[in-house]
Order: sequence, then structure tokens, then C-alpha cells
Amino acid sequence: MSVAVAISRVEKRFGSLRALAGVSLQIAEGEFFGLLGPNGAGKTTLISCLAGLVRPDAGQLTVMGHDVVSDYREARRRLGVVPQELVFDPFFSVRETLRIQSGYFGIRRNDDWIDEILANLDLTAKADTNMRRLSGGMKRRVLVAQALVHRPPVIVLDEPTAGVDVELRQGLWQFIRRLNQDGHTVILTTHYLEEAEALCARIAMLKAGRVVALDTTRNLLARFSGQTLNLRLAGPVQLPPVLRMRASESGGTWTFQLAGLDELEPLLAGLRVGGCVIEEMRLTQPDLEDVFLGVMQGSAGKDAAPC
Repeated sequence: MSVAVAISRVEKRFGSLRALAGVSLQIAEGEFFGLLGPNGAGKTTLISCLAGLVRPDAGQLTVMGHDVVSDYREARRRLGVVPQELVFDPFFSVRETLRIQSGYFGIRRNDDWIDEILANLDLTAKADTNMRRLSGGMKRRVLVAQALVHRPPVIVLDEPTAGVDVELRQGLWQFIRRLNQDGHTVILTTHYLEEAEALCARIAMLKAGRVVALDTTRNLLARFSGQTLNLRLAGPVQLPPVLRMRASESGGTWTFQLAGLDELEPLLAGLRVGGCVIEEMRLTQPDLEDVFLGVMQGSAGKDAAPC
């Protein structure tokens, strides 16, 4: 499979702050790839380097084989970026904004594609509305439209659903999924980890400017095998000592970590013997949030092997 984005040993400093400390990864054509990390991990800096907005101190980045420094124009043509910040020109309507954006890439008579984007982002009714009159959610939709207007093969979404209502979020992902199925490479950063888990086939996690995990979503979830049992018990609770050692309590809910379902029945039997009465029980599988917290806290071991 061909490589859409190649990042090799990229470093970037801002004064004494080392924002990127030798990041390396490859993203294949047609991938839906997640780039996750806490605030300050280096995600936006890496995206800025990829878009040519920030020049790395060391290393190399390419988009569809074009170096983002030495061949900036061709690399930028193949990249569409939805920024985290709401940046817009207050003097133009939505349609005018998208026509101007098309012109930056030398594209004329692009209204058919603009109309399709507007329809898919539920912006048709706002096409002739001035940008400064739009709500924050509507402005974010226009940022997505601007990133797509030149039909780039690689799309970078930096927190695209921040502050966006649920209905638009679902419509946006339906549209992005379709673009991905049509062959577009999608790179997503998000704090909504359930989105990354549902959408991304492969994920890189950054911490302090370094890649601390890089694997398929399935393999990352498998690193946290087992289930979590949450119980709410009736009356004064006197857990048997052997069970109390395994449990944690918060707000009246007792939590047990199970390595497998075969541990469930002996645990429940121990509670019955101890005279505990269960009012509520919930058994959950690990999700990407568990993996993320484990990796950030260092409990998931060393870097995962790239896939």
C-alpha cells in the first residue's frame, strides 16, 4: 500500500520548549488514522509542520511523496486542513469564502462541488449569509468545507467537532466516512475518544512530543483485556477482606477489575457469603479512554510496534 503521509524524526522547539522530540510515523493511502494526546502533547505542532505553517528544526515530512519544505506548493495542494481555531474572514458570505478558497488553489467554476459540500454539511440555507453572522458551530462547518473545496487526497481534522451539536457531528462523520471510502486519507485529532475508537483503524498517541503508542485500534484495546465490574450494594457494606483488597469505592459504587469472565461467579459468590445485597450491577469492556489513560500514565508498557 502506498504511503500518503511520511513523518521521519521530526523535531521542533519553541525556545526552551521541545514540542516535538523525534516523531516518526507513516500513514497509508486510504487510512482513517487517529492522532491522540493530551493538551500540549505536540499534535497541533505536528499538523502545523505538515501544513507548512511551522518549519521543523529537524526531520522530514512528505504528503503524497512531496516534501512539505522543498516542494511546499505541491504538498499543500494535496492536503486539506481543518484547524482547531475558528479563523474566518468577516467580509464575505459562505459561498464567497469557498470560491475564494478555491481560487487559492487555481480552481475555477467549482460551484457544483461547493454545492455538494454545502449540502453535506447542512450549510445550503446559509450559503449567502455573511460569515460573522454565523454561530460557532456553523463557522466550524465552513472550516470543514474550506478544507475540502480543492478535493485534497489527504484530509487533516484537528478537533473538527469541538463545540458542534450532536446532529451536525453525525452528519459530518457520515460525509467524512464517505470521503474515506472513496479513497481519501483522513487524519483525525479529537478529545472525543469514542469518535476515534469508532472511526480510526490505527492510532498514534503522543506525549511530551513523542510517540508513546502506535498500533491498530483493535490491538491497543487488546492490551487492556478484561472487564470492569461496578456494583452498588444495599445497606451498610462489609465486604469480605479478600474482596475488599481487590475493590475500590467511589460515591457508593464498588469497582472490581476482572482478568476474565471466569472471575465473575466466584466474586459474586463471595459477596453472597459475606451477606452483601446487590442493588445494581454493571459489567463493562475496556474502551479507548481506558487505553489512553493507561498509556499516558505509563501502565501500558513501552511503545507499541508500528503496523
